This record gives sequence, structure tokens and C-alpha cells, in this order.
Amino acid sequence: MKFCKYHALGNDYIVIDPKYLNHNLSKENIKKICDRHFGIGADGILYGPEESDTNEFSLKIFNPDASEAEISGNGLRIFSRYLWDQSLVSSTEFTIQLKGRGVKAIVSNNGLSVSVGMGKVSFTHDSNNEPEPIKEVISIQGREFSYYQANVGNPHCVILLDDINDNIAKEYGSIIENASRFINRTNVQFVKVIDRSSIQTEIWERGAGYTLASGSSSTVAAAVTYALGLCDSNIDVHMPGGVININFDNQFFGTMTGAVSKVCEGVISSEILNSIL
Repeated sequence: MKFCKYHALGNDYIVIDPKYLNHNLSKENIKKICDRHFGIGADGILYGPEESDTNEFSLKIFNPDASEAEISGNGLRIFSRYLWDQSLVSSTEFTIQLKGRGVKAIVSNNGLSVSVGMGKVSFTHDSNNEPEPIKEVISIQGREFSYYQANVGNPHCVILLDDINDNIAKEYGSIIENASRFINRTNVQFVKVIDRSSIQTEIWERGAGYTLASGSSSTVAAAVTYALGLCDSNIDVHMPGGVININFDNQFFGTMTGAVSKVCEGVISSEILNSIL
């Protein structure tokens, strides 16, 4: 099984092209390949390109626990870079089909930077289109957190704090992700506003755990601070893995731009594959 591995600010994904497979990826396949001790190690698998009736390419995104993600901003940027590297695109602009919608990607700086249209942020987890964030409260292990729901194709819980660090995400992230009030679980962002054009965030990603960077998390964290009037429409999101820029129009449609780096490419050993087929 051939693969390529990339990272976007430390958020790493393995790209597996279906044309190199003679069987479908099972859940056990995905878990083993993503395992950092028994496999290659990654924050997820990008399975594509596949054919699409409505866009130029189609992509499936799998978390390390083998659940399928609705969207991943960094995954989209990595997949765009892969298409560029493999000369599968003839233009710097193209579209990718995800679950239920298409996304526009723009490759620049010879693939080192990629922008993707993340879509319109809604401040709810369901199909309702809440026009502004609604403050809610959750109590975890005797500590109360005020949070805002947000959705950019997948559910998020944005928590604004005066001070944040990785420990708070690691201590409370999993509990909040799996809280009963979040029917489909949730991604969690702990956010500190730095100034009108920059924020800092620590991220607990649904199905993946503590994450150095996340495109969708950056988008919703920026959207909440923009909607609350704490930041302007063009926001740099600082994460442990680096900085992503999010720019919004007046309808809260977010465009994300950031760096992508290729790590390696190779072939997964048949010995490993045979143990998980």
C-alpha cells in the first residue's frame, strides 16, 4: 500500500490513493496505520482522490479512531498539496467534494501554502442557522466553563479564557467531547484573545485527542471572537503547531490560509497489512 505523509502546522495526515488498493480500508486498518507505535502514525487518513459528479475530486477523511470526519481544514489543505504534487491538477484553483458539499482550494507558493473555503460558520450544532453565538455553561469536575456552539460542517465547543495552555485541553477536552449534551460528540477549543487581529487556541479534536493545529477549530474559534466583536474579520490563529490565517466575509464565510509540508512517501509493509486485514 503506497502512501504519502504531510503535516500542516504539526497536524499530520497520511494520504492513501484508492488506485493503489485492492481492498477497502477497514476500521482496524485505519486504527493500525494511524497508531504512532504500531503503524506510521498520524492524526488521520485522507482517502482519495475518488470520482465526483459535482466537483473535480472527492475525498474521505478518517480520524485515528476510524470515525469519518465531516471536514478537516488542514486535511483539505494537505490533500490539495498532494493533488498538486502528483500533477493531478492543471490549475492552482480546483474543487474537492466532501460529505455533503464541495470546497474550493487554491494552491500558492508552489504548494507550500494552500487556501480553502471553509464555508459559513453557524453558531449551533444542529441544522438551525443561529446568526450569533449563544453563551452556555457546562460544569466539569467542579469547574464551570462558559462555551459557544459552532459548526462548519462538524460540531465545535468554543471556550474563551484569559489564560490557556496544553494542560487545560488535555485535562478537560475528552470529558467535554463526550458530554451527553453533545449528541455527536464535539471538538473543543480553549481560546484566548490576544488583540483585534490574533487569538491563541489549544485544541482537543473529536476522535483524535490533543492536536497541535486544526483548520476547522481555527475557523470556528475565529468566528466566535469575530461575532462577539472581540476581533476583526481577518484573524491570525496561533496554535502550538503554528499560525493559520482566517478571513471572513459579512456572512461568516471563512477562508483559511496556511502552510503545508511534505514529510515522506513510501510503502506500508505487507507484514503490517497482513496483521490487520
